[in-house]
Amino acid sequence: MTELESEVLPLPPRYRFRDLLLGDQSFQSDDRVQVEFYVNENTFKERLKLFFIKNQRSSLRIRLFNFSLKLLTCLLYIVRVLLDNPEEGIGWSHIFWVDRKTPLWAVQVSIALISFLETMLLIYLSYKGNIWEQIFRISFILEMINTVPFIITIFWPPLRNLFIPVFLNCWLAKYALENMINDLHRAIQRTQSAMFNQVLILICTLLCLVFTGTCGIQHLERAGEKLSLFKSFYFCIVTFSTVGYGDVTPKIWPSQLLVVIMICVALVVLPLQFEELVYLWMERQKSGGNYSRHRAQTEKHVVLCVSSLKIDLLMDFLNEFYAHPRLQDYYVVILCPTEMDIQVRRVLQIPLWSQRVIYLQGSALKDQDLMRAKMDNGEACFILSSRNEVDRTAADHQTILRAWAVKDFAPNCPLYVQILKPENKFHVKFADHVVCEEECKYAMLALNCVCPATSTLITLLVHTSRGQEGQESPEQWQRMYGRCSGNEVYHIRMGDSKFFMEYEGKSFTYAAFHAHKKYGVCLIGIRREENKSILLNPGPRHIMAASDTCFYINITKEENSAFIFKQEEKQKKKGFAGSYDGPSRLPVHSIIASMGTVAMDLQNTECRPANSSKLALPAENGSGTRRPSIAPVLELADTSSLLPCDLLSDQSEDEMTQSDEEGSAVVEYVKGYPPNSPYIGSSPTLCHLLPEKAPFCCLRLDKGCKHNSFEDAKAYGFKNKLIIVSAETAGNGLYNFIVPLRAYYRSRKELNPIVLLLDNKPEHHFLEAICCFPMVYYMEGTIDNLDSLLQCGIIYADNLVVVDKESTMSAEEDYMADAKTIVNVQTMFRLFPSLSIITELTHPSNMRFMQFRAKDSYSLALSKLEKRERENGSNLAFMFRLPFAAGRVFSISMLDTLLYQSFVKDYMITITRLLLGLDTTPGSGYLCAMKITEDDLWIRTYGRLFQKLCSSSAEIPIGIYRTESHMFATSESQISINVEDCEDTKDVKEHWGIKTSHHRNSCSSDQSEHPLLRRKSMQWARRLSRKGNKHSSKTAEWISQQRLSLYRRSERQELSELVKNRMKHLGLPTTGYDEMNDHQNTLSYVLINPPPDTRLELNDIVYLIRSDPLAHVANDGHSRKSSCSNKLGSGNPETRDETQL
Repeated sequence: MTELESEVLPLPPRYRFRDLLLGDQSFQSDDRVQVEFYVNENTFKERLKLFFIKNQRSSLRIRLFNFSLKLLTCLLYIVRVLLDNPEEGIGWSHIFWVDRKTPLWAVQVSIALISFLETMLLIYLSYKGNIWEQIFRISFILEMINTVPFIITIFWPPLRNLFIPVFLNCWLAKYALENMINDLHRAIQRTQSAMFNQVLILICTLLCLVFTGTCGIQHLERAGEKLSLFKSFYFCIVTFSTVGYGDVTPKIWPSQLLVVIMICVALVVLPLQFEELVYLWMERQKSGGNYSRHRAQTEKHVVLCVSSLKIDLLMDFLNEFYAHPRLQDYYVVILCPTEMDIQVRRVLQIPLWSQRVIYLQGSALKDQDLMRAKMDNGEACFILSSRNEVDRTAADHQTILRAWAVKDFAPNCPLYVQILKPENKFHVKFADHVVCEEECKYAMLALNCVCPATSTLITLLVHTSRGQEGQESPEQWQRMYGRCSGNEVYHIRMGDSKFFMEYEGKSFTYAAFHAHKKYGVCLIGIRREENKSILLNPGPRHIMAASDTCFYINITKEENSAFIFKQEEKQKKKGFAGSYDGPSRLPVHSIIASMGTVAMDLQNTECRPANSSKLALPAENGSGTRRPSIAPVLELADTSSLLPCDLLSDQSEDEMTQSDEEGSAVVEYVKGYPPNSPYIGSSPTLCHLLPEKAPFCCLRLDKGCKHNSFEDAKAYGFKNKLIIVSAETAGNGLYNFIVPLRAYYRSRKELNPIVLLLDNKPEHHFLEAICCFPMVYYMEGTIDNLDSLLQCGIIYADNLVVVDKESTMSAEEDYMADAKTIVNVQTMFRLFPSLSIITELTHPSNMRFMQFRAKDSYSLALSKLEKRERENGSNLAFMFRLPFAAGRVFSISMLDTLLYQSFVKDYMITITRLLLGLDTTPGSGYLCAMKITEDDLWIRTYGRLFQKLCSSSAEIPIGIYRTESHMFATSESQISINVEDCEDTKDVKEHWGIKTSHHRNSCSSDQSEHPLLRRKSMQWARRLSRKGNKHSSKTAEWISQQRLSLYRRSERQELSELVKNRMKHLGLPTTGYDEMNDHQNTLSYVLINPPPDTRLELNDIVYLIRSDPLAHVANDGHSRKSSCSNKLGSGNPETRDETQL
C-alpha cells in the first residue's frame, strides 16, 4: 500500500498541454471563481459613449458628420432666400412668414430631426447629475431653436411657412469645427500649434458675425426696402470695417436694432479673440513655435542643443558653420530650455540669420520638443555643455541625458557631443564625434611648454579663414602672420589629386617635400583605404598608393585652386636643376585668396630624380672646401639611410650617459604603459616610468619624509627647468597634462620636472595615477600667495601654467569670471618678468588684459586693428593680440570650432588628438619642435630646411614660431631702468642709440615697418637728451627729473626687495632671482606652412611632425642598428653633417 500511495497518480484523461496553459475546462472546482473585468463597459450606454465621445476616430467621424449637417442647413437657408419672392409693400407679416417650397421643407425637416436626435443622445451620454447645466448651454439652446419648430410643422401643417432662423447654425458649425480639430489632433497623435487653432477660431468668429448680420438684416428688411442678400453682405462688410459709406442703410427699427446688437457683440468678442491671439504670438516668440515638417523634408537642417545660449557661443557656431560654402543652404534649429536672451533675439532678427536660424524653447529630454525640432530628419545634432557652470560634473550629466534622449528618439541622426570631464566621456561613446574639453585643454597646455604656442597653432588650424586678416596692416609680421593663418587641414584622394598624383609609388617623405616645393602644400598624413586609422608622417617606408587619402595643410582645398604654370628660362641655363641657389631659384608662390579660389604660379619643371646631385653651396673664394650640403630626398626608402637611427639610438645613449655621469644612485627609468588610469577611456601611451611606484609622501614637494628631506625645489637640484601648473583641484584631466610630457619619444635629458600647485589636496586615486611618473610633484598653495610660488620653485621654472578655476567661472557679470586669474597673472608678470606664463581664460575677449600696459601705444594700435578685422567679418579678430600670437594665453572656447568643423571634416578631431598626443596610433608621428641655431643658418630658407629634414630624419615641418625684437612704447619700469643706468646726457644718448641700432639689426623688418613706434621712441630719447643738455641752465628741471627717476626706480626695486625678503624668510637663495632679466621687448607669432622662400632667422622654432620611432623597430631593429653603426663609423664626416642639423 505504501508503494501505491507513493506513486504519482496518472493524469486525467484528455488532459493536454493546452489545458495546462488555458486551464482545465472539464473539471470545475468549487474554490475557483471566474472574474470578469471592465463589466461596466459592456453596458449599452458605455458602448454608445465609447463610440460617440471617447474613441477619437469614431467621435471624429461623428463631429465631421455634424459639421456637414450644419453647413448644409446654412446652405439651404441661402437657397430659400434666393427662391423667396415676397409681396410688395411694408408689413410685419413679412418678418414672421416666408415662402418655403415643399421639397425644401422636407429636406430641412429631415435634417432637423437628425440633429435633434443626435443632440438628445449626446445630452443623455454626457449627463453627470446636473440636467440644468446641459439645458442652459448656448449650443443646446441654438439647437432647439433650429430643430424643434421644424419638428412641430410635421404635426401642424399651417406652420410650414413660419420663419425659423436657421442661419444661426453657423455658430453650431463653428463649435463642431473646433471639436473636430481637437479630435483630429488626438487621432493622429500630433499636437498642432495653438497658434493655428486660435487663428482658425478668429477667422470662424468673423465669418459667423458677418453671416449672421447679413442674413438677419436681409430678413428684417423684408418689411422695409427689401434688401438683397448681396447688399446686406456689402453693408455688413462696410460697417464692420468701420468705413461706412452710407449708401446702403437699414430703414426700419428692428434691422437697426440688430445692427447695434451685432456691433456690440463684435466689440466684445473680437478683442477677446485678438488678445488671445497676441498672447499666443508672444508665447510663440518665446518658445519658437515648430520647425515645418514640409521644410524638414525638402531642406537640410542641423539641431543645436544647449542648456543656455550666449551670444558669443551663438556667433562662434554660426560664423564657423556657415563659413563652408556647401552649408549655405542649411537651416540651424536651436533647442534651448531657457528663454531667448535679448542680445540673441537682436542677432536673430538680422536678415542674414533670421531666414536660416530658428530658435525653439524646449528640452531635448521631451519627445514633443524633439518632434518640434524634427530631430529625426536632421542632418546632425550638436550637443554642447555649459562650461560656465560651477558644478561641471552636473553639466556633463545633463549633456549625457540629452545625448541619450536624442539617440533614443532619432537613432540615425549623427551626434556631435561636447563633454567637459574626461571621466564622463565613456557614457557618450556611442556618439559619432566627441570632444572632451579637459583632455584637449591640458594636453594643449602641456605641449605649450615644450612646443611654444601650440595652442595658437591648433586654434588657427581649426578656424576657418581665407588668410586675409591683417593684409592692410603696415607691419610685415602682421601681414605674414595673417596670411599664414588661413592655412587649414584638407583631404583628397591621391588618385584624384593634382598635388600628389605624380608621386604614386614614391615614399611619403618624397611626396611631402616635392609637393611643398612645387605647390606650396604641406602633406602631413595619410589614411589607407583598407585601414581607417589616420597616420601622421608614416615615414619614408610608406609608399604612396592611388587609393590613399592624403591630408594636407594649405590656404584652401585643391578643388578651389587654379593652376598657372610659368616657364623659367633661368633654370634651363643652370647646370644642375634640383638645387636651391637662394630665394630666386625657388618656385614663385603668389597665393591670391579671392572668393574661395586660389591661383598658384608654379614652375613647369619635372621632379628631380632620386640620383641627382646633392644641393651644394658654391665654394667660398674659389677654395676647395665646401660648406655642408643637403642630400636629396629619395623616392624610395634606403635602409642604410633610414631616419630613426639617430632618434632610437639617441634615447639609449641618453640613458647610458646619464647613468654614467650621475652614478648608481640615480633611479633608472623604464618605458611602459601607465599602470593606473584615473578614468575610463584614456588612450594608452608609452611613457617614461619609474621602476617602482613612488610613495605618496615623496610626491609632496614642500615637505620631507623618511625617504628624502627635501623641502623646496632648490634642494632637489633639478638639471632642467621646472614646469609649474596652478590648478584649483587635481581633476582627472590633469593626468593628460603629465602624459604628453612623459611620452616615450621625449629624450630623458629633456624631461622637465612637473610641479602641481593645487588649491585643494589631491584625491588618493589621482596620486595613485601619477606616482609612477618620474619627477612629478605636488604642493598645496595658490598663485596669489608669493610664498607658495617661491617654495614650488618659480625662480627655477621656465613655464608657469595657470588653469582657469571652476569656482570663478560663474559670476554675476559673465565676463568678470576671469578677473581673479587676470590680476594674479599680471602680478606675476611684474614680479617675474622673464617667466613664460601660459594662462587659460574663460572668455577670449579678456585676453587683451594679459600683460597689460596702460601707456602702450602699440597695444592701442592692435586694439584698433582687432576692431577693424571684426568689422570686416573675421572669425579670428583676436589673433593679433600679442599674448595669443605668442601662445601665452588661450580660451578653451576657441576649440568649439573643432566640433563644428567635424561636420564637414570628420577627421579633424582625430588629427587634433594625434597632434596633441592624446591618441597614439601605431605608425603615426607626433608633434615636436626644433630650434634654429647659428650653426643652422646656412640652410637659409624654409624650403631648404624642408628638404634637409625630409632627407636626413624624415621629419615634416609644418610651421615656424618666430620671435622678433620690438621696441614697444616705454612703460614705467623700462623708463626707470633706462634713466638710472645713465649718468649724464651723453650716456643717455649712447644708450638709446645702441638700443635702437641693435633693434634695427635684430629685427627682420626695416624701419618703415614700425614707423609709429620707432618715431615715438626716438622722440622720447631726444627729449631726454635735450633735457640733459640744458643741465647747467635748468637745474630745477634736472632735479625734478632725478626725483622722477628715483620714484620710478623705487617701484621696480620695491618689487625686487619684496621677492628677496620673502625668499630669505623662507630660507631660499636669492641668486636665481637676480639672474631673471626683463625680456619683454619681443613679440612672437606662428607661421603655419610658410612659403618655401621664407628666410630662416636665428632662434626660430620649427614645428615638426616626427615619424613614430617604434613603427619598424620590431621588424628590422637589428638591421637598423647595423646600418646606423656602419653609417656613423664611416670616415666621411660630411655624411654625418648632412643627416643632422
